[in-house]
Amino acid sequence: MRALAGWIALTPELPAKLLLGRHVWDCAQHADLWGRRLPELRAAAQQSEPANDGVVAFMDLLESAEEPGRSVERLIGVYRVLKPHLLATYEAHLAAANPVYEPPTRRILARCIAEERRHVAGGRVVLERLAGAAAGRAQAWERGLLDALAAAGGVTGDTPAPPRAFPAADADTGGDLVALDSRFDPAVVAPDLRAAVEAHAGAIVAGDPGRMGAAVADEALDAVLAVYASLPASRAWEIAGQAKVGAYRFIKLRLLGPAGRAVVQQQWRRLDAGWRVVEAEVVASAPTA
Repeated sequence: MRALAGWIALTPELPAKLLLGRHVWDCAQHADLWGRRLPELRAAAQQSEPANDGVVAFMDLLESAEEPGRSVERLIGVYRVLKPHLLATYEAHLAAANPVYEPPTRRILARCIAEERRHVAGGRVVLERLAGAAAGRAQAWERGLLDALAAAGGVTGDTPAPPRAFPAADADTGGDLVALDSRFDPAVVAPDLRAAVEAHAGAIVAGDPGRMGAAVADEALDAVLAVYASLPASRAWEIAGQAKVGAYRFIKLRLLGPAGRAVVQQQWRRLDAGWRVVEAEVVASAPTA
């Protein structure tokens, strides 16, 4: 729950962001259900203790994928490793729970199992859309997490080969998939600004400092050109997003090249000479897998 909540703001891809937002609420409900059940089993209320230091190390590793451009790693950790393992653990516990004197525990397990199945199914679909060129990097990250989980003995600390459970390919995702094919429409950008952005993007791809600087405010020229100098060589570009804040227009420009891809966020403002870039920063960068 904590990991998903923290990642929502770090994840720019809309289908993944919305999936995390839907699932974090379910996870909060699960935590509350178990927290209220624990005192009934003579355990400490609302207290979570890891099985061992290995579980702590595994969770630290899973939560470490916080840099820009690592949305795929974040989804891999939750939807390919942790949640499938929790699902298998819950299913095993339900099979062993006595139906005569543990019906409350069994009811909680049944709800968690149904919702974790839905989560894993939804995560699989979003990952298939996002992984793309990052497939090799994603597989390496998954292997590393599985090794850490095995070293911990699973979340219970006593399973040397932690199991994972995956729903069928056609499993119900419960309506959790939103905006899978969403793409920004550059036509919503004002025509004069769009023309300035397109000319400026062409200069970036061409690697022409003179043309790049023509659209940058004088006081920001050195800083903006330094940002562009850090980018990998690009062959193509597209306007990936726009936001309006007062007199500013925030434009996200996606750049694609043989060595990798990057997303640059530019702040544009209308000055006496027309639209000019007043600030730029790289918000995502990833090498070609």
